[in-house]
Amino acid sequence: MLITAALPYSNDRLHLGHLRSTYIPADIYYRYLKKKGVKAIYICATDEHGTPIAVKAEREGVSPKQIADYYHKLIREDLEGVECSFSFFSRTTDPLHYQVTQSFFLKLLQSGYIYEQEIEQLKCPKCNRFLPDRYVEGTCPHCGYEGARGDACESCGRYLRPTELINPHCTICGSKPILVKSKHWFFKLSAFQDRLREWLTNNKSLPDNVKNYALKWIEEGLRDWDITRDMSWGVPIPQAEPNKVIYVWFDAPIGYISSTMRWAIENNSPDSWKDYWLRGSDAKVIHFIGKDIIYHHALFWVAMLMAHGDFHLPHSIIAGEYLTLEGRKMSKSRGWYIGIADYLKLMDPDPLRYYLISAAPLDKDADFSWEDFIRRYNDELVDTLSNFIHRTLTLIERSFNSTVPDPSEFSNIDEEVLNKVKQLTALYDSALSSYRFRDALNLVMEIAHLGNKYLNENAPWSLLKTDQERAATVLYVCVQMIKTIASLIQPFMPSTSERIWKLLGLEGSPEEELLVDACKPIPPGRKIGQVSPIFKRISSERAKELKQMLLQHKS
Repeated sequence: MLITAALPYSNDRLHLGHLRSTYIPADIYYRYLKKKGVKAIYICATDEHGTPIAVKAEREGVSPKQIADYYHKLIREDLEGVECSFSFFSRTTDPLHYQVTQSFFLKLLQSGYIYEQEIEQLKCPKCNRFLPDRYVEGTCPHCGYEGARGDACESCGRYLRPTELINPHCTICGSKPILVKSKHWFFKLSAFQDRLREWLTNNKSLPDNVKNYALKWIEEGLRDWDITRDMSWGVPIPQAEPNKVIYVWFDAPIGYISSTMRWAIENNSPDSWKDYWLRGSDAKVIHFIGKDIIYHHALFWVAMLMAHGDFHLPHSIIAGEYLTLEGRKMSKSRGWYIGIADYLKLMDPDPLRYYLISAAPLDKDADFSWEDFIRRYNDELVDTLSNFIHRTLTLIERSFNSTVPDPSEFSNIDEEVLNKVKQLTALYDSALSSYRFRDALNLVMEIAHLGNKYLNENAPWSLLKTDQERAATVLYVCVQMIKTIASLIQPFMPSTSERIWKLLGLEGSPEEELLVDACKPIPPGRKIGQVSPIFKRISSERAKELKQMLLQHKS
């Protein structure tokens, strides 16, 4: 299986909304596949072409490549900081990507799916250049929003062409543009309307939020896409005059293929990318994206793949919904967001990974509330998870010389608890296999709740005074539950999983343990590690301090 995450655009840093919709779910699923013994890789890259980068570079007096270089490094650091375990993290300015994109373009051109057409384009007389996409703003012809850009209206979400804007102006100098003819290349998206409808309707692996959104666009009627931009920053159109580049939304998804190729080369197996992409192999490709780019992936990209013919169509496209902040839409322009780097300066990544998944199902919008984050941290990670582990291991440390005790015969209650853990593990497997990340995480926490309940009802601290054999059995059962928790929580909270593994004195890593062995018992006599709490409670005073530091620069 090939897991991809939407290529982050390298003109700014990422915030928590990006993590929640795309990168954390993709990472969880990839880690889960490895625990299932599936041959899988997780591919991503920065998307480094397009007018937003060119405009930003011009305003800052640097080259577009300098902007891309700067943000590629920061984006990669942020994603790796929250423990995204990419097999390879590439970039679309890789020369290999240029070759693959131009080859893709030429194949579609030769097959008749790309055609030339002379069209009228906006040109700034003062700057003496064409004004694609973000170089022009005006009033949206559909909703009347005055800040619409030349590629889309942020207010109503409609995709636009620069010439459709009312009262357009150059975003660099403010001048009114004129119309000038220019030769462009178009992709015949309209030719795939029926095939796309059939693919969407019959693909049982597609979630409803992706399928329904894409089908609405098909019912409105698909238009051919202008895949040319009159500028110098981008992948040059082969055999064309200078300053003609391929539209970023044509070249970016091809980055999934070129990044896999680069991964193969870097792993000294240059042809192994074919196992994941070429039709005829039994591989499956799964894209993780945010819901704002469903159109590009479920329609435009799939049509491109259909037109090419050599590559797998996506097995599934998982689109995470939006994350708000304290009930308000996140907005970088208004300063209302939490950057990944902002959070990581204050806290470890695992509580954030936990909260972003537990807050709501992925196909529903969620809200990041600091008070709710602290409540869940204290109630669930401290009082439930950490408390169960710490109480159990502390008793073993004090009363059994830090050694997993030898149990006597299991009671019916013991058997019921261990069987329940096996049932919850099977449900966990089922939930993750169908991308129900929140359900799977809740099942892990249900084992922790079950452990606390079992521990409280059997009270081994009291049994130690009256029936040491029974106390040993109870603590042995608890250790087995903790070991299963450590294994199952690994895709969600990898560092926490490692810490629990070490507390249990186990060799290797929970990442290496297959899911089928998650309930495999730890034998008696094993020495546990030095006991310490997995998580410590955050006081209300400290929570207020953290919130102030996290949101002090926000409006």
